[in-house]
Order: sequence, then structure tokens, then C-alpha cells
Amino acid sequence: MTNSPAAHNIEILYSEEELNSKIAKIAKEISAKYRHETVYMFCILNGAAHFFSSLTSKITDVDVIEKYMRTSSYGANTVSSGKVEVEVTFDAGTNIKDKPIIIVEDIIDSGHTMETLVQIFRRMSPKSIEVCTMLDKPSRREVNDFPIDYCGFTVDDVFIVGYGLDYDQRYRNLPYIGYIPQ
Repeated sequence: MTNSPAAHNIEILYSEEELNSKIAKIAKEISAKYRHETVYMFCILNGAAHFFSSLTSKITDVDVIEKYMRTSSYGANTVSSGKVEVEVTFDAGTNIKDKPIIIVEDIIDSGHTMETLVQIFRRMSPKSIEVCTMLDKPSRREVNDFPIDYCGFTVDDVFIVGYGLDYDQRYRNLPYIGYIPQ
């Protein structure tokens, strides 16, 4: 079957146990910073859904308001197009003025998507904007006009799959993060 992990010889980078440990650490940091506060957390679909769900379920003593957004900068291949389309899927009436927000992403590589999102949110005048990513790929960074406040792992320039990240919509369901050797 061509969509099996073995068909692409996926190499494991981070096991399920390593992911759970890192997510618990990030959740603990967010819990400590926002204890007894309300924070708006924006999940960037589809890739960040696994990470977002695991992360928010481990945040304690914080009133988390979950919101979802869809962006796209990839076509049917493995290289970012650099063009970002943003579909806002949270309520148009959502008021984040003077409220802290955290943008949760699966992976940041070129930085174009995150730069666009941060610009959109800045116009809404939140109290603060933080960026949380499971993976950071700084070797591919083209723009860097945003902070990365919470980061799971820094990865090399390889094509990553699993734990929400896909190759042509496949492999999101893998419980680990791996890469497809080129």
C-alpha cells in the first residue's frame, strides 16, 4: 500500500514518549505564566490539531479559550510556495483586544505563515502575542518578525511527517514525528 509509513521509509525523529514529555513541559510553562488568567489559544489547522489537543489538555489553572484557524502555504509537493492564504475560522465577533493570545503551530520553517498571522493579530490589539510551535526549522527561515516563545524541538531541513504533519494529507495519524529521507 503506497500510503503506509514503510512505503516512504519514514525515519523516527521523536517517539510518542518524547513528544508527551515535551508537551507536558510546555504546558507547565504556560500554566505557570497564565495561572488564574484567561488566554486565547489559536490552533492552526490541520497540522497543529494533534499538538494543540495534547497541549491544552495538560494546561492547568488557566482559562483557555480554544480557537481554530486554517492557513495554507503548501501545494501538492513538499516545498512551501511562500504564498499564505489565511481563512479565519473563529467567530468574527471574537474580541481579543487587551487579551493574551498564543498561536499554536505544528512547524515553523520559512516563517511566512507565522509572520502573516502575527500581523493579523497585531491589528486586533491583543495584550500580548506568543508563538508556540512543536517544531522549529530555522535553516529554512526567510522571515523572522515574530517571537517563538514555546518550542518543542528544533529540526534540520528534512520533510517531517506524523503527529499531525502530513505528506499529501497522509501520515497525520502517526503517534510519533518522523521524516521522509530524500
